[in-house]
Amino acid sequence: MTGYYIRNALIVNEGAQYNGSLLIRNGRIDKIYRGEKTMSVPDKTVTIDAGGNILIPGIIDDHVHFREPGLTHKGDIRSESFAAIAGGITSFMDMPNTKPQTTTQALLEEKFTLAGKVSRANYSFYLGATNDNLKEILLTDPEKVCGVKVFIGSSTGNMLVDDPLALEGIFSQSPVLLAVHCEDESTIRHNTSLFRGKYGEDIPVVFHPEIRSPEACYKASSLAVKMAKKHNTRLHILHLSTSEELQLLDTISPRHKKRITAEACIHHLFFNDDDYNTLGNLIKVNPAVKNEENRIALIEAVNKGSIDNIATDHAPHTFEEKKNSYFKTPSGGPMVQHSLVAMLELYHQGIITLEAVIDRMCHAPADIFGIENRGYIREGYYADLVLVDLNNPWIVNKDNILYKCRWSPLEGRTFHAKVTHTFINGNLVFENNRFIDAPPGMRLRFNR
Repeated sequence: MTGYYIRNALIVNEGAQYNGSLLIRNGRIDKIYRGEKTMSVPDKTVTIDAGGNILIPGIIDDHVHFREPGLTHKGDIRSESFAAIAGGITSFMDMPNTKPQTTTQALLEEKFTLAGKVSRANYSFYLGATNDNLKEILLTDPEKVCGVKVFIGSSTGNMLVDDPLALEGIFSQSPVLLAVHCEDESTIRHNTSLFRGKYGEDIPVVFHPEIRSPEACYKASSLAVKMAKKHNTRLHILHLSTSEELQLLDTISPRHKKRITAEACIHHLFFNDDDYNTLGNLIKVNPAVKNEENRIALIEAVNKGSIDNIATDHAPHTFEEKKNSYFKTPSGGPMVQHSLVAMLELYHQGIITLEAVIDRMCHAPADIFGIENRGYIREGYYADLVLVDLNNPWIVNKDNILYKCRWSPLEGRTFHAKVTHTFINGNLVFENNRFIDAPPGMRLRFNR
């Protein structure tokens, strides 16, 4: 196996920045050196001069929808994992609302088997909860599966868990972390009825955050937190979108002692409701992008650490689907290729520190899920690493968008940071806009 010696880097890791270099051997970080280091590298070792660019742990995205199986006209594990590694994401955790929905252990293992053949990044998959699959949930192996996804209040298909007894069983007995989508269905239906009565079937998308309102989010999130505290459940609240929900969060420090953690997504940190006027359905997501007050509150919570990690909720649809009227347009959009550079743009604007970006996108997901030997630059850890040029402006356009759906709500944006190299399990898989042939990614393992 080829080794690598990365020299002349600005290493950003565990709240610190320092000039240094490191040696990759046998897929792992063998040695880390601070300051200038002159050395003769071992045989079969390639030297890469970072040129002063930042070297960070690979991004871990705990919330993606890569659309396989059954929805592969939108995206698939292979296509979206390629886009992910170009954006510095080296590990992902994929959601169960596919066709068929991943609600049994047999279907879950089918996805793992497929990913082992085609995924360029490391991977894990959630088992989906329903009102009647507690037996399947109880069979989940905590060391091999990232978690169970629960739709509390709102979903599609049969994954809405609205039976109180089913929720009690899941929260009291799940052997793994519960990752929850929280929007109250009854509130959404009431709001939908009001706007449908006024606008008919063609509701302007600007009213999406009023239909999927802050009240709908808070009602479901507060129920999840109440049940988690009752049963001491390990709860992770996905894609928080409102200031009201922040009061529900656990303020215990350090992070690994928390029983309730929470995630923010790029689109809720980057957009506000004014952007519906220019982007329309391209930013129609659930929970909805809300007003600037909520966006600022979320950023402040990320900075303070009360929101623990940042993810994408990458959920591609075709551009044709996004051109439909309100009720016919599916919610969600692509983001994995651009999540790191979007957060680094907020760093350039002085909104968040570089150390905080790396903590929330790399360290935090590793801590929250107990991922084995990833998420940090440490000797002995897997060499999942990313080199980033912080000052290399480029514009998102159709020629450089890698998603299978071939569009992005960020098209036309200029980003000042650019991913130059991505390493996964010690393999250089992406270098200066070029993909390099390498073995597939690995199944994530968890220390629990």
